[in-house]
Amino acid sequence: MVLGLLDWGVIGAYLMVVVVIGVIVTRKATSGEELFLAGRSLGFGAIGLSLFASNISSTTIIGVSGAAYQSGISVAHYELMAALILVFMAVVTIPVFLRTRVTTIPEYLEKRFGPLARKYVSALTIFLSIFVDTAGSVYAGVLVLQTLIPQTPFLPACIALAVFTGIYTAAGGLRAVVYTDVLQAIVLIAGTGVIAYEVFGQFDFSWAVAMAAVAPEKLSLVRPLDDPGLPWLGVIVGLPVLGFYYWGTNQYIMQRVLGARSLEQARWGAMLAAALKVLPLFLMAIPGALAFALLPNLDNADQVFPAMLVTFLPVGLTGLVLAGLIAAIMSTIDSTLNAASTLVMYDFVKPDERGWSAERVVWVGRVATAVFIVVAALWPLVIREFPGLFNYIQQVFSYAVPPVAAVFLLGMFWPRMTNAGAIATLVLGHMLGAALLCWKIWSQSAGVADGLPHFTIVAGLTTLFCLCVGIAVSLMTAQPAPARVAGLLWSREGAPWRGGADYRWQATMIVATVGVLIWAFR
Repeated sequence: MVLGLLDWGVIGAYLMVVVVIGVIVTRKATSGEELFLAGRSLGFGAIGLSLFASNISSTTIIGVSGAAYQSGISVAHYELMAALILVFMAVVTIPVFLRTRVTTIPEYLEKRFGPLARKYVSALTIFLSIFVDTAGSVYAGVLVLQTLIPQTPFLPACIALAVFTGIYTAAGGLRAVVYTDVLQAIVLIAGTGVIAYEVFGQFDFSWAVAMAAVAPEKLSLVRPLDDPGLPWLGVIVGLPVLGFYYWGTNQYIMQRVLGARSLEQARWGAMLAAALKVLPLFLMAIPGALAFALLPNLDNADQVFPAMLVTFLPVGLTGLVLAGLIAAIMSTIDSTLNAASTLVMYDFVKPDERGWSAERVVWVGRVATAVFIVVAALWPLVIREFPGLFNYIQQVFSYAVPPVAAVFLLGMFWPRMTNAGAIATLVLGHMLGAALLCWKIWSQSAGVADGLPHFTIVAGLTTLFCLCVGIAVSLMTAQPAPARVAGLLWSREGAPWRGGADYRWQATMIVATVGVLIWAFR
């Protein structure tokens, strides 16, 4: 792809605005709470847009379009389920976490189950954040840029992405992350919206013409049980588990919620993000599926987004979409860097217990971020040399989620859940996950079928196992004292509904919208 001067101008202008935002907010990062939680002062607009941007990486844009091109729009269930999980967050997890005034999500586990559970989950989260989310986003992002701009050098691009994003993250903390994410969310929506508009324009903006051009199953959200992409049972039993962990208990997502100025602002932010998560169906999945009729001979489905970019966009708009891709990469990197540094500082270093000054907390937090920047810049070299290793680490993520999700669910809803039950759930659940993963890896290397159902169904069944372990062990051990769990459980609100500004009305509208979309594209 050859970029015009206008394209480079658009990309340069976007990067310049990011720099300006970073410089402005850096002046406010004068304490640990400011650096890691933005002084608990974030409003709903910043929270909602940042939640949306942090979740959308370059691999999401490329992957959703590619999966829709190959097997249809059922891949959009991941986005629609996210909307429902965000509603669940607003009702359940957000009030619990804000009421307990935690700085990290694993800190809740210490309050509920003791320090071992906190450190266990925190260490797991740091590993996944840096070696899967951050380094993986850098690696995949550079590959995407190389596809679009073949002359892009690999290592310099990795370093540039990690360092540029890391500098404003380390300097400005969560406030810099969130405010740049606001810009990145707007650029993301604009860039993918342009692609969707141009693709739909190829069908004269007629839905009837578009539907006639592709097979009906490509525009169906509900797929049979044997569907290799996403069977309906996996949507029901697996996606809620994976989504609950990712959206409801993951530090790098929940950190901007912990930085909200009030419970109401946090809930409204979750509702805004939930509404925005409906958009990928129309901005990424449907254009990818329709592109099958326009670009039918692609060797690799993941080429569809770059192909649409080259084929349908004029000079200038190409730069806008590329800026959107860069924004997607940066929004994931900055969030994971800040979250990992927060976990290190507050779950392991614990500056409050050491009596550190605000200046020292900020300095050490920035050093931790700098260390993670180096890892994020260089680990992609390992991924490039051993791509199978990265695939295995990504699989670890799906097998690591169910025990953590089960512990949080039981901890919030069941007062009888004990410390021993939580540790047993984590250990035995991860032992089962490790056994399943080893079997899958061996089967792949031996060239035989592993006999396992779709990974989303495995996640659902593993979670059921973990819930049973937690309940069984808790029933065999002493019940925690009521004072020990007071304020750590979810409680139903009895306040009357207050109209459109009430998050419950907003949640009802979002759930209804998702239901209508699934019915319409069944």
